Amino acid sequence: MTRMLIIGPPGAGKGTQAVRISEELGVPAISTGDIFRANIKAQTPLGQEAKRYIDAGDLVPDSVTNRMVRERLGEGDTAEGFLLDGYPRNAAQVEELDGILRELGQELDVVLQLTADNEELVQRLLGRAQKEGRTDDTEDVIRHRLDVYDAETAVVVDLYAQRGLVREVDGLGTVDEVTRRIMAALA
Repeated sequence: MTRMLIIGPPGAGKGTQAVRISEELGVPAISTGDIFRANIKAQTPLGQEAKRYIDAGDLVPDSVTNRMVRERLGEGDTAEGFLLDGYPRNAAQVEELDGILRELGQELDVVLQLTADNEELVQRLLGRAQKEGRTDDTEDVIRHRLDVYDAETAVVVDLYAQRGLVREVDGLGTVDEVTRRIMAALA
């Protein structure tokens, strides 16, 4: 059984690698973004609540995110394992996830941390923004997102490192190279 998190800065390839790991290990990849979109599309009460924050340009509060993750991890396809992407993002969410897993009689097996040089990430994200026509992804915005990531997730990585769960993998290189490194780190 594999219950894992994937953590890494914007542009490190978490989404791409999550799909590959999910297929390789036969566990669902669960992204908080996907959970938000599914709840909003289905117009669930949680989705409607999240949509109000998103439409206002605010972050969805932990209370809503936690409830969505709790519901998703309670679904049958996660019994044999899962890969969480985008959660937890802070110490309070780590504590909440611990409680959710305890209630399910489960525990986390590994935290996969994709690492990458910030200058490489800035160039990668600028290229992606240009290719996708994302005019809001300027260099200043990208650098700010990287700073926020560093500030918010450092504590999450530290908490899991204290438990001996973190496996660091270089997120730079071709998609196949990174996937091979990840699978080797998980072996």
